[in-house]
Amino acid sequence: MMETAAVKSATIIENSRVTDIVNSLSLEEKARLCLGNGNWFFRGIEKSGLKEITVSDGPHGLRKVAVEGSKDELPASVPATCFPTAAGLAASWNRELIGEIGSIIEEEAADQRISIVLGPGINIKRNPLCGRNFEYLSEDPFAAGELAASMIEAIQANGTGTSLKHFATNNQESYRMTVDAIIDERTLREIYLAGFERAVKKSAPWTLMCAYNRLNGEYLSDNKKILSDILRDEWGFEGIVISDWGAVNDRVKSLEAGLEIEMPYSGRYNVESIKKAVEDGTISEEILDRAVSRIIKILIDANNKLEKKESGRGFDVETHHSTAKKAAGESIVLLKNENNTLPLKENEKIAVIGEFAKKPRYQGAGSSRINPTKIDNFLDKIKESYPDAIFSDGYTLSASEQKQTDDQLINQAVEAAEKADKIIVLCGLPDEYESEGFDRKNMKMPETHNRLVSELAKTGKPVVVCLSNGSPVEMPWNNDVAAIIESYLHGQAGAGALADIITGKINPSGKLSESFPIKLEDCPSSSYFPQGPRQVEYREGIYVGYRYYDTANVPVLFPFGHGLSYTSFEYSNLSVSKNEIINAANKASFNIEVKLNIKNTGNVSGKEIVQIYIASPQTDTHKPAKELKGFDKVELEAGEEKEISIQLDYRSFAYWSTYEDDWKVDSGAYKIIAAASSIDTRLSDIVNIDDDSIQSENLENIKLAEYKSINNNADAIHNISDNCFEEAIGYKLPENVLNKNWNRTTTIYDFRATWIGEILYKGSKKVNADFEERIENSAGMFEAQAREMPLRAIAQFSGDLCNMEMIDAFILLGKGKFFKGIGNLIKAYIKLKRDRKLD
Repeated sequence: MMETAAVKSATIIENSRVTDIVNSLSLEEKARLCLGNGNWFFRGIEKSGLKEITVSDGPHGLRKVAVEGSKDELPASVPATCFPTAAGLAASWNRELIGEIGSIIEEEAADQRISIVLGPGINIKRNPLCGRNFEYLSEDPFAAGELAASMIEAIQANGTGTSLKHFATNNQESYRMTVDAIIDERTLREIYLAGFERAVKKSAPWTLMCAYNRLNGEYLSDNKKILSDILRDEWGFEGIVISDWGAVNDRVKSLEAGLEIEMPYSGRYNVESIKKAVEDGTISEEILDRAVSRIIKILIDANNKLEKKESGRGFDVETHHSTAKKAAGESIVLLKNENNTLPLKENEKIAVIGEFAKKPRYQGAGSSRINPTKIDNFLDKIKESYPDAIFSDGYTLSASEQKQTDDQLINQAVEAAEKADKIIVLCGLPDEYESEGFDRKNMKMPETHNRLVSELAKTGKPVVVCLSNGSPVEMPWNNDVAAIIESYLHGQAGAGALADIITGKINPSGKLSESFPIKLEDCPSSSYFPQGPRQVEYREGIYVGYRYYDTANVPVLFPFGHGLSYTSFEYSNLSVSKNEIINAANKASFNIEVKLNIKNTGNVSGKEIVQIYIASPQTDTHKPAKELKGFDKVELEAGEEKEISIQLDYRSFAYWSTYEDDWKVDSGAYKIIAAASSIDTRLSDIVNIDDDSIQSENLENIKLAEYKSINNNADAIHNISDNCFEEAIGYKLPENVLNKNWNRTTTIYDFRATWIGEILYKGSKKVNADFEERIENSAGMFEAQAREMPLRAIAQFSGDLCNMEMIDAFILLGKGKFFKGIGNLIKAYIKLKRDRKLD
């Protein structure tokens, strides 16, 4: 009671201080506080003793710009530990390990006086082609939310904040700054918001980062329903919402919607927009004060935490590197292992093929790219155990050399492989194939990589394929090779972990957190991705990943949750704490404990990931065949057996009812499944919900009958009609064509249809080409940015080189209003010079 009273007292004192600070600020000061200070700072309030605070990219390690105090984005960043990207970390399914990584990221952030780490990212992997999938955790919202919460809790435990991103429905890079994601409410709630909801409620991130795109016609930055009604009123979020860099469409509307800080600083225009809106009554000053109060709370908290931290002491590089290796060791997935090809035996002669063995692809390209403290390579690490290993490049990573050398390098690789007992080939997706800023065109690896594997398989020797990629690839040689390892982008120490898995020093324990389809066309969203130019239609609804494959009975290359071990596990004694629920209105009655025993029946220690799925009864409401509702990773010595326990609750059984606008359960028998993957079910039990008061939604669901037809029907998902989809979303689909009514949201590429637009496009290409030269492996990202960035973003990203008034003048010129456009351009330039003095 005394502790509770002390907490209440401290809260009252803090709230009083916040109120006093708000009251001391002028309208100008309040408005400026709602915009960042340069690229990487939240503004402080010097007269109130609150220093500005620093934010930094950091989903799988810290990326802080190298120049102390810089307000500009620079290509160089301080050295930091590079862990496996989210795609790999999720394959560990290990909450404690991800927490350990979060603690290290926090330590390195604190050393650099970083107050907020911009991550983790938990957008759903709707389609394998999303260029940023390597940064995201899963196709399943439960898994994504649970693992993100572990990261957030660990980082924030020692006083550094996080920014959960990208909120929400940012599931593609194509047209990411302007595209309209058209999604029905049930799909939105069950798939695309559920992971954020779980992470917010479980770990209370300091901030959420608002996504670029539109949702059902409205920019996320302007969307009050998402940013306030759902996030704050329903989920209880108490932090602040910040924009993704350049994501704000209308600063006044976004402030009203619940977006507190625009990043980066976009110039005087939005400061003045906020002031004018308050002065003319467009918004009340209470709305501005609400945002300012929330920002001040973060500033107070961050300043207090920074005062207690020592910085500049450095960190133990080797210890952190060791943890990075541990993380990779649990994230790497053994997909296939025929005839126990792995682990290697001591006396075997091996050939190592592939330039990735010397030049590892260990992280993705874009804003998450880290400057690692050190990098291991596979060839060096495998030679510690096999010093006589034969090496051949097999392919070149240099695009300029590929055509001249492909055949020659493949022939040399085959010749080297003929001398070995087993062949280890490292291949996958080079940097230019996947990145932030653009989506992949197909699921194929480079032709030279596929040909290399096929030619090596023709030797008749056992081939072990080790993949380096951020998302699924097609494997036309799957039936011709003995073993396949999915390494993902395994971080700076991943090469050593991969070598230890191949030699048996580490028993693989990773499992896929996404499905690997056989071919792209099998993917449920393949008919609806990425679409554009105006919109993308999520017609597949809730049937994302395994929810579709298992329901429609579509074979996959490797299923969700799949991963092999060098040992075997036996599941037994599944039980549930109750088998019947008769009062569905009492949500507490759904608190059910699932218990089962897991035994290591092999000869070596290992870790098993136990997955709990629920198969709902077939009712009038269409539902997936099963859904993940719990998991645990358990370590067992050879012969050891343990009991594990997993908790279920009301939401484990519920779906989103658009009829009731709430979560709901249906009566019937629910199968509780213990599984080793989404298709490898081991044990099951039944929970009956027997409540006559539950109303049928038959009338509502007759209109959505096409979704019911997905059961055991692979084609149905690709043929959802306009009528059915419009019934689901509740409005008539807009025409998916380019809007030639030029405005600030028109993309630079589209605006090039005008004479002034062509000039702007060429200028944008030149600026972005300069960035490409300065920032490693960024060509595709900046090329896409030059095409797809909205006109307003020119002003938002240019600092003091261009203002929004100039953009408006360019638009007038594009519309043929030459003299008015030129006049306004001159006025805008004069204002720009004046504003520079004010800033």
